[in-house]
Amino acid sequence: MTRRTDLALAGPFTLGALPLRNRLVATAHATAAVTDGAPTATDAAYWRRLAQGGAGMVITGGTAVAPESTLPQRYLTEAWRPDINEAVRRRAEAITDGGAVAIAQLVHLGRETLGAGTYYAPVSAAAVRSPREAAAPHPLSIEDVRRVVDAFRVSAANSVQAGFHGVELHAGHGYLLAQFLSRVNNTRDDEYGDRIALLAQVIAAIRAEIGELPIGVRVSAEPGENSGLGLDDLIELLPRLNATSPFAYVNVTTGVRNTYVPGMATTRPPLLDSVTRLRAAVALPLLVSQGFRAVTDIEQALAAGADLVGMARPFIADPDFVRKVVSGDERSVRPCTGCNEGCRTFEPTGSCSVNPELGPPGAATRPAVPLLLTRPGRAPAGSVAVLGAGPAGMECAMALARTGGEVVVFESAEEVGGQARLAALAAHRSGWQKFVDYQRRRLSDLGVRVMLGTSPTSAELADYSRIVLATGAEETVVPVPGELRTLTSTDFLNQYADVVPRAPRVAVLDDGFGWWQGISAVESALAVGAREVTVITPGTGFATGLSPENRTQLMNRLTGAPLRIVAMNTVTATTAGELRLRNIMDGHETRLAADVLVTVGERRPRRPDLTPAYGQTVRAVGDCVVPRRIAHAVAEGRAAAEAVAAGPL
Repeated sequence: MTRRTDLALAGPFTLGALPLRNRLVATAHATAAVTDGAPTATDAAYWRRLAQGGAGMVITGGTAVAPESTLPQRYLTEAWRPDINEAVRRRAEAITDGGAVAIAQLVHLGRETLGAGTYYAPVSAAAVRSPREAAAPHPLSIEDVRRVVDAFRVSAANSVQAGFHGVELHAGHGYLLAQFLSRVNNTRDDEYGDRIALLAQVIAAIRAEIGELPIGVRVSAEPGENSGLGLDDLIELLPRLNATSPFAYVNVTTGVRNTYVPGMATTRPPLLDSVTRLRAAVALPLLVSQGFRAVTDIEQALAAGADLVGMARPFIADPDFVRKVVSGDERSVRPCTGCNEGCRTFEPTGSCSVNPELGPPGAATRPAVPLLLTRPGRAPAGSVAVLGAGPAGMECAMALARTGGEVVVFESAEEVGGQARLAALAAHRSGWQKFVDYQRRRLSDLGVRVMLGTSPTSAELADYSRIVLATGAEETVVPVPGELRTLTSTDFLNQYADVVPRAPRVAVLDDGFGWWQGISAVESALAVGAREVTVITPGTGFATGLSPENRTQLMNRLTGAPLRIVAMNTVTATTAGELRLRNIMDGHETRLAADVLVTVGERRPRRPDLTPAYGQTVRAVGDCVVPRRIAHAVAEGRAAAEAVAAGPL
């Protein structure tokens, strides 16, 4: 591959006295690979791999400055503790060894407890309750505030002593420094009633401690007219802050907790149209971030005046993002879909739905074991047949092709993608199509034959020594007696644009697990003009299976929509234009007008009726073993390829 000299993102940049090899920054994030407040070997391995992929600067997140800003699980790095400096040093060295500038982001959560019970009382500038918390915080006294300043100073000193090139102060996303910047949250009448006072003192204290090493400030434009810290506020405050306590760069993003990690419904970087205005307002290096995934958007931001562009989740999906783009191999970038699943659940550490190489502590990759269906004797290795071109089958075929093996993919449908393609048909879920397109392109680039509309028989597969079944799952029909038109969620997503105009009152019978099948039916119906959508569920609520980020953003999208939720009910029968409902607790029956009923049924494995030939090895992966998430399908597809490549049992 030839280095692309036409890309602005590939050009170098100097931050203070630090040379950056390009203008792409891995902005602050964490994987929770931290034990008792100290980074682990798994943590260092993650940052080393990311830095080796080519990012110019890497900012580590999840680093707290004081005990009252930690969580009981203690998966935030406790930067104020000198006794963990050796563990932090391994993190810093991992980044610098990979050729990137290493910056440690420091945060005090303040009143935002991340939804977790804490050992300490939440604190803030004033006793103003966060919309995301049940109670107002304890207001900090002047002495308390000064202790916060010192906590940042000590944490910055420890970080630099451990090998970081500088620090970034997290004054965004509604955390403590942002709470002081907000005109709604900061109602003080003392010296800290000046909204920049705390942050200016923190910068000055750190500057006295670490000298001329860079200090960055991350701020976020918070949503809503009454947020107290919108874009206009930032444009007013940032020049004044820099004049009072100069700092090295500003990192501008958007949102607060549960909105600052946008889901796949956000298809364009929120700040892209504001870069020119931000550039005119700030006379220091400008880093813009959030929602950047496409090279065209990155280049547009740089052309509009940004000096640096930041991303986090795209580096989790593919740490080689920069190397591939700069070398002209953008087609091979494994795309972040914006699904906010593995990277936001921390079970026990962060992962990625589309990146099987990111595993938990103690595992080199995501754990996955294909189901071995036959145990033949040793047979000569031959070509491989993969049945199914969904995420599992395509991942398996890609991995096999990279080893030089001969592989053919058979797909009974006329298009590749399986359940991912179906999910992408729904409103606000197009991110999955990016992954389908990526896998399809990679198969083409690797020369893999894909036979669409083909369901081979056992006889037709006899010449293949190894078979991988990746045939997915199918949704069962929920038996609801009656006259009303009833569709499975699968059938509805395939035709909702035609169904809803003729049946504008849509009822969705969810299965009670609150996952995307029912939610996508709701959003898709509304997107094409449904007059009324009613969700009936035996569960206790709507969208209960989603991560907090996805659920919050979903509810924001649905605000004002003609949507009703009928919880703890089921549908017993239908008549023309009406449903009969029964409460699952007391048995009370009601009626509901509707033009069409969409049911979310159990997904069950779909396997072909296959009789293996003598000596054939057959494995099954993904939903045709047990229907689960795309993360399982991708990991098992990769693991099956590795098992096949390893040779006979």
